[in-house]
Amino acid sequence: MRFSRWVSANSAGCLMLGLAMCTSVAAEPLPKLTLDVTETTVSGLSSGAFMAVQLQTAFSRNIAGAGVVAGGPYGCAVVQSWWNMVRHYRVVKAVGVCMDNTPNPPEPAQSLVVMQQLEEEIDPIAHIADDRIYLFHGSADETVRRPTIAALADVYAALNVPPENIRFVRDVDAGHGFLTASDATNACPANRQDAKKDLSCGVVDCAITAPDFLNSCAAPQGATEKIEQAKDILSWLYGPLEPQAGPVETNLKSFDQTLYADGVPGMGNTGYAYIPTACADGESCRLHIALHGCQQFSGLIGEKYARLTQYNRWAESNRIVVLYPQAAVIPGDIFNWFGAIGGNPKGCWDWWGYADSDFLSKDAPQIAAIGRMAAALGAPIADWDPAD
Repeated sequence: MRFSRWVSANSAGCLMLGLAMCTSVAAEPLPKLTLDVTETTVSGLSSGAFMAVQLQTAFSRNIAGAGVVAGGPYGCAVVQSWWNMVRHYRVVKAVGVCMDNTPNPPEPAQSLVVMQQLEEEIDPIAHIADDRIYLFHGSADETVRRPTIAALADVYAALNVPPENIRFVRDVDAGHGFLTASDATNACPANRQDAKKDLSCGVVDCAITAPDFLNSCAAPQGATEKIEQAKDILSWLYGPLEPQAGPVETNLKSFDQTLYADGVPGMGNTGYAYIPTACADGESCRLHIALHGCQQFSGLIGEKYARLTQYNRWAESNRIVVLYPQAAVIPGDIFNWFGAIGGNPKGCWDWWGYADSDFLSKDAPQIAAIGRMAAALGAPIADWDPAD
């Protein structure tokens, strides 16, 4: 389907049904756009941050930068023994070492060892050396501890990323969440379906760690505007931005994720992509992949990560297409916290191997699926022909 017909079909459906959010009318394939393949970047929060690092490392040849909010080193959950084949031990390491730093924080050297072990299954890591890197850890974040992201900074240094290419923000008293310029709001309605649709709720005060893990932080000393992480990430990865423009409501599209992730464990049926008007009209644009964290997938909070993070208003005025892949819950039971015996009860991205023992290579199920989405949009970070 040509993109112009796709827009028209969705717009007509919205008018007929009188819907404010036409993204939920139908899930279509991703449209092929004109994208600069040298300027694809990725970002994420928490499990999305770990996955962002995995994507950047696996596809280092074609990803030019990463924004990492409360994440950690590549391969952090890998157990360096045959016990790595047992999911339970990877979970224990993910929760203990990678998140809580118990009994010790991650070792940067191990991440480099894992890259070497997988050198035939990922792009050459030398490509990371010229990337732009944004790192963030809130001083009130006790979900993923500070030494974890500090270890990631050391890994980038060991990979010869110049210090001037790395921005490490660690002086904001923020909890575990993505920082938005929206104001903190009252609690969401108790009814989950009502809460998903209510875009006026779900943002908490800066130092709080609570659903929907979207935090509102006051302007830093000497500044007049509240901290807006989407702007900070995009401006660091791409350079100075044009002033933000109000996002166009209908430019946030849903798409059929099963076309690229059919059968992949822990991924939802529907994803989102914000496609600026100029990009839809055929102008050359750039691709940014934005990955939500645990308990932020659309099945739980609807479109809030795709809308309230506020990437879209900067994307609209700067010709940046934003891809929002969606994870999904794999049900477990009450004894299966964090997927220790399988499953994905919190809708996290797979950074410890719940979906497959291969969760780090270019062929890992979720990494490959996101690669296919990027290729379908016109930014082939993976070797995949959308016509296949």
